[in-house]
Amino acid sequence: MERLELKNYLDEITLFSASQEEPSWMLDIRKKALALAEELPLPVIERVKFHRWPLMKVRELNEEELGEPVMPAFDELGDNPMIIQGRTTTHYEQMPTELSEKGVIFTDIFTAIREYPELIKEYYMTKAVEIGEDRLTAFHAAFMNGGVFLYVPKNVVVKDVFEAIFHHNNLDSSIYAKHVLIVAEENSEISYLERIQSFGNTKEKLSANIVVEVIAKPGAKVKFAAIDRLGETVSTYMNRRGYILRDASIDWALGILNDGDVIADFDSDLIGKGSHSEVKVVAISSGRQRQGIDTRVTNKASHSIGHILQHGVVRERGALTFNGIGHIIKGAKGADAQQESRVLMLSDKARGDANPILLIDEFEVTAGHAASAGRLDPDDLYYLMSRGLPQKEAERLVTRGFLGSVITAIPVKRVRDELVNVIDRKLVD
Repeated sequence: MERLELKNYLDEITLFSASQEEPSWMLDIRKKALALAEELPLPVIERVKFHRWPLMKVRELNEEELGEPVMPAFDELGDNPMIIQGRTTTHYEQMPTELSEKGVIFTDIFTAIREYPELIKEYYMTKAVEIGEDRLTAFHAAFMNGGVFLYVPKNVVVKDVFEAIFHHNNLDSSIYAKHVLIVAEENSEISYLERIQSFGNTKEKLSANIVVEVIAKPGAKVKFAAIDRLGETVSTYMNRRGYILRDASIDWALGILNDGDVIADFDSDLIGKGSHSEVKVVAISSGRQRQGIDTRVTNKASHSIGHILQHGVVRERGALTFNGIGHIIKGAKGADAQQESRVLMLSDKARGDANPILLIDEFEVTAGHAASAGRLDPDDLYYLMSRGLPQKEAERLVTRGFLGSVITAIPVKRVRDELVNVIDRKLVD
């Protein structure tokens, strides 16, 4: 993988920071991160060789190709809080007045940096994801060029779903570095839905670096859902991380349906007593696509609960690796860490791997795992085909059911339907 040279990018970063009217402290973070990105090692994703992937291509940071992103139809917009954004430019923003009056903040990341500096300073890459974890987190902090900030005050319960739609223009060759920061104060409740989608055709190799931080304060309840659909020429690094305090919970429902190569790091850190996280992931690999997904739950506190469910499908010559890691830290008595990772291969040339890892440093805990990588059950296919379904249709129904755990967890019906359509297209294209 290419190495950064500080002298080549410092001026670009300084100019970009000035164009977004960032305060000096934010530019200092970028400069510090740029220096670290030259020195730190890459993250470790077991059994996935990604070191030669073009994950750190910057190109024209200060010139955005807007293109024509596909906007939802007017009658599909609804009244819920929503942001639609390109790489850096926000195309549409909607926030109900009653939520603003309660102190809820939902805005683009650059507005948040300017208008809510104390909140950003406190939480931006300081608790969930740290700048200096590895080369790719530092690279992200240096080149971050878009994203949103969601803040929900103490005891505020929001029934509507917060939606963020991120468009990636394949004709924009610059790094696509999105940052999502969500802070749920004590006893608040929210649901957030994120969709990332490429549009436009290109053969140029592109890169994306996406970091999500969710901080759940004591008693907070967060539901986070995402559908990722980046293009075939995009090599992507994803890091979604939860920082979960006493009696708080984060439920993740993640559909990894990109067409390009992906490495992903999905972590839930159970910091407080009684904290809870359910992580549901589905992924499809096809063509010659390679995907490596690390999903980790770390029980750092007593009576914390972390469950992982990962289901993946591999077609043609695709490759998919699930690493499930459950780690119970010493002192976390009464903790529960469970995981299930299963990969279904639809081709003789497909490669699937499910690797369970349990690290137990304490007594009086509960832990378990299940893992499998195999092919379609011929009895299931025979049953459906005996009812008159063609083989391809029978395969599609079986695999859709296999991936159903995340489909049902998506909080908006029209988006659930969209997810089903995307899965169906990836299974037959």
